[in-house]
Amino acid sequence: MQERKETAFQKYWAILKDAGSGFGRDNAVKLSGSLAYSTIFSLPPMLLLIIISGGSVLGKDAIQGTLFSEINEVVGAETALQIQNMIRNLQFEQGSTLATIISIIALVIGATGVFVEIQSSLNIIWGVQPKPKKGIIKLFLNRLISFSMILGLGFLLIVTLLVNTLILALSREIMRILPELPVDLLNLTSTLISFVVLAVLFSITFKMLPDVKIRWKEVLPGALVTTLLFLLGKFAIGLYISNSNTVSVYGAASSVIILLMWIYYSAFILFFGAEFTRAHIEHGGKVIQPNSYAEFDARQRWEMYTESQPQHPDSGEATTT
Repeated sequence: MQERKETAFQKYWAILKDAGSGFGRDNAVKLSGSLAYSTIFSLPPMLLLIIISGGSVLGKDAIQGTLFSEINEVVGAETALQIQNMIRNLQFEQGSTLATIISIIALVIGATGVFVEIQSSLNIIWGVQPKPKKGIIKLFLNRLISFSMILGLGFLLIVTLLVNTLILALSREIMRILPELPVDLLNLTSTLISFVVLAVLFSITFKMLPDVKIRWKEVLPGALVTTLLFLLGKFAIGLYISNSNTVSVYGAASSVIILLMWIYYSAFILFFGAEFTRAHIEHGGKVIQPNSYAEFDARQRWEMYTESQPQHPDSGEATTT
């Protein structure tokens, strides 16, 4: 009898269940807390490097204004002002050459820490770990990739700013010619641009950071799902924060707590998107392979071993010798 073909609904329902199961198995809640803690320390130097790299092209004020406008929209004016003050305190002061070099090195190490943390968490989700004998080389590569990600964020910010400026100029001209055109259509265009930029960012994250061999077309479905969840979550998290009593409960520390909450819940979405990407690839019958600097971790090796064993005809369990 011919086996009935799996429907699209059945396929993605199975992928979602697998992603949810992996989310719990990999302790993604704990990974999100760890990432939120690391980001608090890495965020100011990371944003400063983004401002420096993007400002070299479009000007520091333009990049900084766009950046803090987005932060203000998500976590509120008070928290955005605190972040702005932290970045201002990180500005280099005139000093000796040695002091400047040390400051730059410390800045880069601090800024790249969040990406190293994301990479470590994604490796857990993919079921791989760095090879012990290549620790120093891998450490250097991790920092280099993380620094490249920061430069990439600066580039994406420049592209977003240029496109938004172009859309604003075109919208003014269109509204002059067609005043009856709904304003919501222009807002929709801006949202679509944000969707594309975020999808590119998540695709790069899932492709470049983990120590696995994976193709762009394999990370795209997960990146699209993560982007959709992130945009929905951005609205929901902002709504929750604006209606919570965080300020009255935590007082002077409320800005840091709000930032931690936003990063924490955003990390939920990132890691669920990573689990969806993994589940989508594995549902297609492929095993994600580690790259030359990594190997399967103990859990993944055990799962591969048990799956390779013949099944017992009565219990359905793998038989071992």
